[in-house]
Amino acid sequence: MITRVVKLTFKNEHVDTFIGIVQQHQLQIRNFPGCHELHCYQDISSPNIFFTISKWENDEALNHYRYSDFFKTLWATLKPMFAEKAMAHSVGMLGQPN
Repeated sequence: MITRVVKLTFKNEHVDTFIGIVQQHQLQIRNFPGCHELHCYQDISSPNIFFTISKWENDEALNHYRYSDFFKTLWATLKPMFAEKAMAHSVGMLGQPN
């Protein structure tokens, strides 16, 4: 099991649009093969910063999602709204096999 943490910083004028996109597509992402969880958090001090945290069965499942037409279309929609480059990390729990 791997956890994917992605920091997304949006231009202020796109915050509400991003929230709407998350609400519209979160079920579809959660139901993607190999996805066990998906949560989105908004920074309390900087409301234009979000973190998505998802759990995936393995790298293969995550990559299947990342290279899917669905993700490519979603990312193409989001990318112009960024104020900063997205930062993504795949992490595993210390002492646990990935």
